[in-house]
Amino acid sequence: MDVNASASYDGAMSAQTNAAGGMSAGAGGGTSAGVAAGSGLGFDPIARAREQWVEQGWGPAADGMAAITSLMRAHQIVLARVEATLRPLGVTFARYEVLMLLWFSRRGSLPMKVIGSRLQVHPTSVTNAVDRLEDAGLVTRSTHPEDRRAMLVALTPTGRELAERATKALNAEVFEQPDLGATDVRSLVDVLTRLRRDAGDF
Repeated sequence: MDVNASASYDGAMSAQTNAAGGMSAGAGGGTSAGVAAGSGLGFDPIARAREQWVEQGWGPAADGMAAITSLMRAHQIVLARVEATLRPLGVTFARYEVLMLLWFSRRGSLPMKVIGSRLQVHPTSVTNAVDRLEDAGLVTRSTHPEDRRAMLVALTPTGRELAERATKALNAEVFEQPDLGATDVRSLVDVLTRLRRDAGDF
């Protein structure tokens, strides 16, 4: 790698890293904002990085690198939109998912273990989210009546009302406006479903 190529590579990868890693989500559902649409770069840092991959002789990996990095960046962008919509309601997406899982359950309650399994997250993450929701009066936690080793999480009337308000906001501001056409949305879901299935996600 010559000096000029190295400088160009470093610049592209620095921009790419900033684009893909500008925000991290905590286990309890918090985020540190660093994602901003329209960085003013004047070029696509992931496309630039792909060019550098090819120039360095890593061509067979270039498309995969661009695809995975684009997916990671897209995740940050959409999560930022979701969190911005939920922030005025005082709930994060991780906690919203717990509320909606309970909302959809027949009794408005589920064991902690089932919540973790359905949301596909570590038990610690479920505990953190439920702790916050309980502190806010949105759920209650009690010993399971049929299994004293298990904890049962139940939606409160306040939690149910918040879940409905949050869903209405997300539907209107994010889910109905994914910034993609209907055909692209269906194609994207199909591709990501195959990726998840092949990874053993379900």
